[in-house]
Amino acid sequence: MGWARRLQDSEIQTRTGLGTTMNIQSAINKEVFIPCDERMLVAVEVRRRKRKRLSFLPTRAKGDYTTFICVSVTNTRPHQLLITKVKRFGGSSSFTRRSQWTVDQLRQVNGINPNKDSPEFNLVFDNAVDLWLASSSAEKCIFVQILYHACQNYWEGKAGSLGKVSHQRRASQCAHHEVGAGPSDCSPGSASKALQARQKSYIPARQTEFINCQSKLTGDASTMNLIIYRCKAFLNRMQNMMVAKRRRSQVQDCVVEEIT
Repeated sequence: MGWARRLQDSEIQTRTGLGTTMNIQSAINKEVFIPCDERMLVAVEVRRRKRKRLSFLPTRAKGDYTTFICVSVTNTRPHQLLITKVKRFGGSSSFTRRSQWTVDQLRQVNGINPNKDSPEFNLVFDNAVDLWLASSSAEKCIFVQILYHACQNYWEGKAGSLGKVSHQRRASQCAHHEVGAGPSDCSPGSASKALQARQKSYIPARQTEFINCQSKLTGDASTMNLIIYRCKAFLNRMQNMMVAKRRRSQVQDCVVEEIT
């Protein structure tokens, strides 16, 4: 079973009906990723975390849009793991792909605080550094955990495919020498020397580094933790909706009082 298939099975086990969150993720997957023959694994709503700015410097106007950072995998082989920035602009119900990186370009994921849940995290790419603030700590934890296990499966699958290609190449060379005339170099001694030479020349791929992340996000209890964080994210969104509804009701009451 390939690493992409294992990711899909893990998602099926942890997917629960969380209303608005899952509806948004389903819409992003349908509009942005399925047409590109990709499958989205997770999306998190974020806004930029600003560095401290000197008081005399002018501030930029805030754009009317919502940003999502998504992790997806291609359906075609060899599977690629991708990180994509998706935006939905104000007044529009559609989603737009803005930037995309491969996981090979993702150098580091910084969870900021390894001791407690927090909404902040950084993504460091070869050509960019993004400082993000997730809509909630739970949604950030879901994103980091799924991204971590996706990266682990990706690198394990990539290493396995390289080993398989090397074995097939060696078998092909031995078969070629058996058919041809002359002495064969498939003896144990020559095979050992060839293997040592390949090991010296082989440069392993640089894997994504996860720092300042809680151990429960990079541990083995992924399914249970994901369910817990999904429930927390759902409760957080429900609380925000109730607060927003209460505020609208208060505004309407004030308007009615002014009219009367």
